[in-house]
Amino acid sequence: MPSEAIPENLKCLHTQEEQLREKALALVKSDDRLSIHLFVVESAMDLADVLRQFETDEEDMKVVQILGMRMFNAFGASLKLALSGYVQNSTLIMRDVLETVFLLDLFKTDRNAIKRWRFADKRERMKEFAPVKVRDALDKRDGFKSGRRTELYAQFSELAGHPSMKSVHMMCPEKGSDAVIGPFMEATALEAVLSEMGRLAIQAGEHLAAFFPPEWGHGKCSRDAFTRVKLEWIGRFYPQATSLGER
Repeated sequence: MPSEAIPENLKCLHTQEEQLREKALALVKSDDRLSIHLFVVESAMDLADVLRQFETDEEDMKVVQILGMRMFNAFGASLKLALSGYVQNSTLIMRDVLETVFLLDLFKTDRNAIKRWRFADKRERMKEFAPVKVRDALDKRDGFKSGRRTELYAQFSELAGHPSMKSVHMMCPEKGSDAVIGPFMEATALEAVLSEMGRLAIQAGEHLAAFFPPEWGHGKCSRDAFTRVKLEWIGRFYPQATSLGER
């Protein structure tokens, strides 16, 4: 048996990951565009953490709490991987967040669907709640015909979810460079991953906030904090949306 519990190569890999994390944090500190993405992610995670503390006997609400906890864990893992140089793996976990966001969006306006989802067997779940079915239901509800939800899900799948030639691009530190093994840190790649994470956090937070009982005072502080950082994020990256909302 080896005398060391952890192989030396894994120790060296961890050291490299920690060095890349320091480099990533330095990049975030020097660019407030990256910083605001982290603040909105933290705020959405806080909403999930606070919502789970709401005491309830309603099984449907417990489902929402569990989904919020799932997204909390996914955001934490995705962020950990992104800051450690694993951008492709970070993106793969974000696809899980995206799927959960879509499901919560459906539950937000069709509360009866939560119970159907809870009691559905595999066949029933795939018939009504498979990812494509959820996306189609949301597009029909919103009158969307562009297929943007499907396009976004497909993009996450192609770049990170499935082995493909396009997925190789996420293993290249720079456009046109060779793929590398192990983690790497490059400013453009980090910005791309964190910006997608920020967009997902905005949606996740909005849907979670919709399930907060309005009379529950304990959740007000977190909801207000999320609203503030959300408006700051939208004002920074989508200023036209802010100005239209003020009219």
